[in-house]
Amino acid sequence: MASISSSPTPNLHRNHIGFFSTPTNRAMSISMAGPRTRRPSRSLFTIVAATDMKRRLYVGNIPRDVTNEQLAKIFGEHGSVEKAEVMYDKYSGRSRRFGFVTMSTFEDVNAAIEKLNDTEIGGRKIKVNVTEKPLEPVDLSLAQAEDSGFVDSPYKVYVGNLAKTVTSEVLKKFFSEKGNVLGAKVSRAPGSSKSSGFAFVTFSSEEEVQEAISSFNNAELEGQKIRVNKL
Repeated sequence: MASISSSPTPNLHRNHIGFFSTPTNRAMSISMAGPRTRRPSRSLFTIVAATDMKRRLYVGNIPRDVTNEQLAKIFGEHGSVEKAEVMYDKYSGRSRRFGFVTMSTFEDVNAAIEKLNDTEIGGRKIKVNVTEKPLEPVDLSLAQAEDSGFVDSPYKVYVGNLAKTVTSEVLKKFFSEKGNVLGAKVSRAPGSSKSSGFAFVTFSSEEEVQEAISSFNNAELEGQKIRVNKL
């Protein structure tokens, strides 16, 4: 029940819901007594989060030109898609060849895995699985040290087709033969220390970038011919 307390005051006005008030809103106070709303417990939020994770799919080995919209359309043929997101490298803006898709129901999740796992998109065989499985513990100290030591610059090259054994230090030493290398960073798979097979190298000038491309594109590094392109 509502309880109304008022004090005498001139110039009362009837407002849009039928109560009287003054221009200063001091004439009346209205309090509504009702049942207290119980806030959801922390455990409920935990259950909801866990449920969302079970509907979230990892999609690996996708072509670099696949967009969020295209990914959503591909999975939308096999169920209702809530969200589709391709992951991009923060330095180059290039696709990291994987993404995540959240389906609306568990039935949609199972259908997407059954129909799309190990199928081809743009000539690449993709991997589709749920993301709830915990990642195996890995030593990330090397990757973290490389990230902290990387010096970015507008004079940068992309290095592709790297051998899995190539580290940022090896790459920096290799490119230092033809210029002043500011930084070198091998991209690694999320949550692991495994190389993604590409990297970035930064220089002090545009001339050094051009020299690196002409000298090292198609050169061999640890048994593999690397690709060197300007970003």
